[in-house]
Amino acid sequence: MRKRTMAPTRPDDAKADAAKPSGWAWLVFALGASFFCYAFFQRVAPSVMIDQLMVDLGVGGAMLGNLSALYFYAYASLQIPAGALMDRWGARRMVALAIALCALGSVISGLGPNASVVYVGRLLTGIGAAFSFVGALQLATYWFPAQRFALLSGLVMLAGMSGGIAGQAPLALVVDATGWRPAMIGAGLVGLALAAAFVLIVRDRPGKAATADTPSNAPSMLAGLAEVASKPHNWLLALVASSMSAPLLAFAGLWGVGWLMQVHGFSRPLAAILTSMLLAGWAFGAPMAGWLSDRFRRRKAPLVACSLGGFVMLTFVLYAPLASPWTFAVLFLICGALLGCMALTYPLAGETNRIELSGTAYAFCNTFNVASGALFQPLIGWLLDLGWDGTMENGARIYSPEAYAWALAVLPAYSVLGLIASLMIRESGAKRMA
Repeated sequence: MRKRTMAPTRPDDAKADAAKPSGWAWLVFALGASFFCYAFFQRVAPSVMIDQLMVDLGVGGAMLGNLSALYFYAYASLQIPAGALMDRWGARRMVALAIALCALGSVISGLGPNASVVYVGRLLTGIGAAFSFVGALQLATYWFPAQRFALLSGLVMLAGMSGGIAGQAPLALVVDATGWRPAMIGAGLVGLALAAAFVLIVRDRPGKAATADTPSNAPSMLAGLAEVASKPHNWLLALVASSMSAPLLAFAGLWGVGWLMQVHGFSRPLAAILTSMLLAGWAFGAPMAGWLSDRFRRRKAPLVACSLGGFVMLTFVLYAPLASPWTFAVLFLICGALLGCMALTYPLAGETNRIELSGTAYAFCNTFNVASGALFQPLIGWLLDLGWDGTMENGARIYSPEAYAWALAVLPAYSVLGLIASLMIRESGAKRMA
């Protein structure tokens, strides 16, 4: 009699696997999503400190872009190792350590006496944050049925955008009141508390593994990466994801507040509020796209439609002669909601790769997603410096509308590449690969 082997922990069929997830499962998922919320807060925080950082650290646009992008350099370069490590050793061990490292980096940045030390702190924050998004998806993979995964992916995005919103207008008020250094030290203390909660509550898998975490039988890092990277479909998904996230990471994440202040004359708090509307739209669009995709079991059509819509809306916002803050708020909301559909690239990655390589597949896609921030934040800063006419105010560089128009043009241009890639991906039907 042939011995029956155990199926993967995560269910894929609508039988017993479709049972309602436990409250513990939702708590584990909530903590995983909370780390991505915290990581996204750290990701966008420099956008409301631009002038203070320039004056305090004595840097220009390109150097400031590199400082902010250090987060993305570390985050993007460590996605594959992070996914492979969690495939091998589980999310609990790796993510708890990562949260503590992310928080430590924030404290070091706040205490740093010069630009070099602040650079080190920003780098450590990016290293820790590299485990945030993939860790949340990894926990969702093993604690919830496949039929809910697109929605859960969207909810993780919602958590991230909530952190991004907190890192805009609310953080701008704190920075104006206390300065950027106390704000970053306080953020670090919050992260240390989250790390402690993660250690006490989170486990890698339900059932027996809820009380003891053990290494999995996943292949080695290189073997898993080779399998994932050998599929052209994964490269297309990565391009789509990065093209839809670049406006969020580069514009809302750093240059949007300055653009609204210098080109349109808005105050810092109002500019931060308006920019956060892009994040708010993303926060709504990601879970809504996930819910609709799960309900109708379609991934490709929503991605193509939203990729096209996001390109059109982004181009209009950047170059139409707009003046009303309300108009900007509405258009940013719509643009963010459309771009939030990129959350569907992660279910597609999970459904077209083996479950044992789910972390590696998510990380592969997310590497290019985050790399868009690492590329476009300093690129836009470099282009702004090229177009700078020498104007300064209180020690900070002031860029002209023409300089911004030239520099920000790289974002809609990249969106066109993502739109072409979205037409080439294949539909999975919301079914995991056998």
